[in-house]
Amino acid sequence: MAAVMSSSDGISEPRDLSAQRRKRRNTSLLVLAAGLLLFCAAAGSLYYVLRPVTLRIAVGPSGSDDQKLVEALARSFDIDRNAVRLSPITTDGAVESLGLLGAGKADLAVGRGDLDMPRDAETVAIVRKNFVVLWSPSGLPGKGSKRQPAPKIKTLDDLAGHRVGMIGKTPANVALLRVILTESGVAADKVAVTQFGINQIEELARDPNLDAYMAVGPLDSKITIDALAATARSRGEPKFLPIDVSDAIAQKHPLYESEEIPGSIFNSNPAWPDDKVDTVSVNHLIVARKALSETTVAELARQLLAVRHEVARQVPGAAHIKKPDTDKDAELPVHRGAAAYVDGNERTFLDKYGDYFWFALLLLSALGSAWAWLLHFLRRDERQLTTLHRDKLTDLISRARVAETPEQLLALQDEVDAMLRETLAAYDDGAIEEGDLSTFNLALGQFHHAVAERRMGTNASTPEPAARLRAR
Repeated sequence: MAAVMSSSDGISEPRDLSAQRRKRRNTSLLVLAAGLLLFCAAAGSLYYVLRPVTLRIAVGPSGSDDQKLVEALARSFDIDRNAVRLSPITTDGAVESLGLLGAGKADLAVGRGDLDMPRDAETVAIVRKNFVVLWSPSGLPGKGSKRQPAPKIKTLDDLAGHRVGMIGKTPANVALLRVILTESGVAADKVAVTQFGINQIEELARDPNLDAYMAVGPLDSKITIDALAATARSRGEPKFLPIDVSDAIAQKHPLYESEEIPGSIFNSNPAWPDDKVDTVSVNHLIVARKALSETTVAELARQLLAVRHEVARQVPGAAHIKKPDTDKDAELPVHRGAAAYVDGNERTFLDKYGDYFWFALLLLSALGSAWAWLLHFLRRDERQLTTLHRDKLTDLISRARVAETPEQLLALQDEVDAMLRETLAAYDDGAIEEGDLSTFNLALGQFHHAVAERRMGTNASTPEPAARLRAR
């Protein structure tokens, strides 16, 4: 049946059925390859979407508590195989860290909220609250004296004309002291300031030119506690100076907050301080560029709050990490990703990628319909051939009933066997349904019945060739 065959009954058969099957098989392989390619593309896209994101975080100086904290967080994220990882960039301090953020050379930075922030910097998390601690020495008692000397500086008003020793060389501390003095009614230019590094505590304590001291840090800061102890040894018990205008400062300068230093927080015997003291605080922050992905920042905020207590076993300061205030009137806005996490409005996986899934389902549905139509189109010759075989089989029944010799019956049976093989092959390929096969089987039964009747009616008794019998 390699060419178009025209029988004596005028029934035409499709040409080159084998070639059609080979063509259909090749097309199926191409479609399968296209499907595999589509699957690989989808898998690659999913990997791209779900792959870990590494953020560059600028922090400094080297050896500082901030750097130790960030490195501990980075290790924890790596161990837990979190979706967001950290790559620390060591800087000389918060000013340089924020500069790298503004220049786009870092995705995150650690710094105080009252520093000069880049225009697109937004809060991700609060690392800690830095409290202002102001105190003056009471002086050491003289030889033979049992009375404790009274401190020369008792309130902020007494600072005019005196010198303050400040721990930390950041200019933000000087600016903060000027705000405090100005709001307290003290001329800031009348107060001299000498700054000392965090490794110069003993020098600060022994300097006789200093009349008061200032430290800015968390209440459990070892630096502040060591400075208090050192000045107490060198200059006498500390007299804590309250900032009575802390509420006014918080109202006028939103970057600062009004706070209280609890009694005995720095020492219990003797009590430092002996009662609560009004002061102000400023937040130490992790900030991010505004353009950073909402999803990434939300996940980062989640991870920070999830591991803070675990990391605190290595770096105690990690316990101070907390959620930012999402108040829209805040001086430094909160990143939309962190705000979504804090407010519980974080988008779920389906919220973020649901449209893509629906599009993929529609695309797969369209591809399935196209594939079904293509198969139907490619198998049209086999369906037509099955119809022709059924019609021709009906004709062969009539021819079998008038056959005059056994040889004619054998020839008809050979022709029917060939049609049967092609019909079964079409059924295996899915070109025809089970109903079509049942119809063909009904006609085939009628043919065999006609052949059996005709053999009984013929006088020819020559046995069939053995080869043909074996072929059946």
